[in-house]
This record gives sequence, structure tokens and C-alpha cells, in this order.
Amino acid sequence: MRPVPLTTLAQSILAEHLRAGDLAIDATSGNGHDTEFLAKCVGPGGCVWAFDIQQQAITATEHRLTQLRLTHRQEFEGGIGEVKLIQRSHAEMAEVFPQEVVGQVSAVMFNLGYLPGGDKAVTTVAAETLAALAISLDVLAPQGLMTVMLYPGHPAGEIETRAVLEWSETLGDPWRAEVMRSPESRATSPVLLVVRGINPRPVFRERVARSAR
Repeated sequence: MRPVPLTTLAQSILAEHLRAGDLAIDATSGNGHDTEFLAKCVGPGGCVWAFDIQQQAITATEHRLTQLRLTHRQEFEGGIGEVKLIQRSHAEMAEVFPQEVVGQVSAVMFNLGYLPGGDKAVTTVAAETLAALAISLDVLAPQGLMTVMLYPGHPAGEIETRAVLEWSETLGDPWRAEVMRSPESRATSPVLLVVRGINPRPVFRERVARSAR
């Protein structure tokens, strides 16, 4: 059996967690795939804040959402949530959120690296990502969930992956960090980090993503 792609696994974990009416954040909107996914999960009573520093990404996401709203009745039931598109670095999220958002966010989603189809020289960087992760913990609800896709296969991604995984090992109560890798993964293979808010003392562990059944 082929292993489940980590991007698919991240969405599956979030889909189990999110409920209608929730507030979610896409910290890297890219071409809009994850923003669309989150908007479907939270439904018309929910809201998604989507960030990207590149105009190309914001435009692509806006186009995807426009098409989705035109066709969603044929694709799925229930509609999609409100989406706020913001062209800013995720490191600046704290400057955007109103105070009432703090502690109310159900999920935050990161898909790091460069924009697919875009300029590969423009990529997320460790310092800004670490700042965004800290902000995410501040705004997440006590039982919130965060997924972070990491790509160590390029120089900036290797540095970023190492920095983020080191950061995750420092997390204390009430957070638990879990690292997931595909079977037979190599040093350059993508990595999924999942951070959950829990009541028991958190632990750091690493596991191999299970194969699709």
C-alpha cells in the first residue's frame, strides 16, 4: 500500500478536529488549497484568516474561493465559511487579529516552503516561521490544534525544519508535539509537525505515518 501523503494526513487530522462555526487560520495560503479546505470545514458560520506575503498567492486563493462559491452547491452541502485574505507575513499575524480572537482559534495550518508554480527563491524562513508559531500558540484555544508541513529538501527548508523541530521539543504544558514522517523517508523528505493543546503533561514523540489501508 502507498503511504498516505503527509499533506493529506494533515488535512485528515484537522477535519476530525474542526467543527461548524469554528475560527481557523491558514498561515500560508499559497494557491488556496488549504484555505479552501478550512473554509469547507468551518462552514458558513465559521471564519478563516488566510495569510501570504505574495500577491500571486493571494490572487490565486481569491480566484479559487470565487470559483468555489459559484459551484459549491453542486460539490458539497452546507456552504463555506467567511475567508479574510491578508497579504502579510505570518510573522505579523498578531498585528492583524482583534483582541477577541486571542484564545478562540480552533486550528492553525502551515504549509511552509515556496509557492508551487511561483518563484522558488521566495520561501518561508526560520525566523519568521518561529515568530508565527509563537503567535499561533497565543491565539489558539486551550484544546486547539496546529499542523506544520516542513520541507527540508532545499537549503532554506533544511534550516527551517531543524529550527522548528528544535522549537517543538521545548514546548511544555499544555502543548504536545508530535512529528510524523512517511515510511522510508529520507533526510530531505517532508515532515509533518502536529501540536495539540491538552490537559495532561505533554510529551514529544516521533512516529511513522501509517500506510493507507
